[in-house]
Amino acid sequence: MSEQAGIGSAKEAADHELILAFGRLQGAANRLEYILGRALEEECGVSHLMFEVLLILGRAGAPGLSMRAIAQEQVLTTGGATRLVDRMEAAGLVTRADSPDDRRAKLVRLTPLGEETTVRASRVHVENIERYFMEPLPAEDRRRFAEDLRLLSHSARDVLPRLP
Repeated sequence: MSEQAGIGSAKEAADHELILAFGRLQGAANRLEYILGRALEEECGVSHLMFEVLLILGRAGAPGLSMRAIAQEQVLTTGGATRLVDRMEAAGLVTRADSPDDRRAKLVRLTPLGEETTVRASRVHVENIERYFMEPLPAEDRRRFAEDLRLLSHSARDVLPRLP
């Protein structure tokens, strides 16, 4: 397979245009995650992962979501999602309520503070996304770039195994 990809040495591997392109994507994502995540923590008191869960719950609306659904959406274990939601509940951002469909299950919902934090953090996040993620790109390419990222994200999501 490596011969088919034109890779016969470590140097050729390191210089392969696809490996370089993916490395740049990963490097940009990691750096942007750090920059934007730090801003959320400093200005709003929530981690980027907490912010993502707030958005997921905001999208779900009043009924809320099960821990399993949150874990699946964030590619976390259910134990990891439970620990995260525990911290968010302690901070007053979310609450757990009985599921009307399953007596054993709890649904996670935003509290009024969670709603307020989601709005405030989203405003900060949008400003930083525009500044660090979009402004460096040529204006005429921004919409297409965002659409291409959506396609990549959905394609990768569809390959992931579903949690039991």
